[in-house]
Amino acid sequence: MQPKDLPAPSNRLTCPSCGNDKDFYEIAEDVTITTHYIQNLDGSFTPEEDTSQILGEIRLICGRCQEDMSSSYQHFSEMLF
Repeated sequence: MQPKDLPAPSNRLTCPSCGNDKDFYEIAEDVTITTHYIQNLDGSFTPEEDTSQILGEIRLICGRCQEDMSSSYQHFSEMLF
């Protein structure tokens, strides 16, 4: 059996406007990003740890037609690995 012969998973997100099922954007508003850096001997910096705190709305946007798909955000976030 070839990969192209396998059935498509039933849990894939698809944009209702354009049918896109590959490219999406997550947009978060009012975000604080804190990054701890170590300065190296040559003067460059290496990030050691970063944390983010989202205080505002999070939206899911179709990467092809920019349709707001935020109603599917819960499913999207459950499928992040």
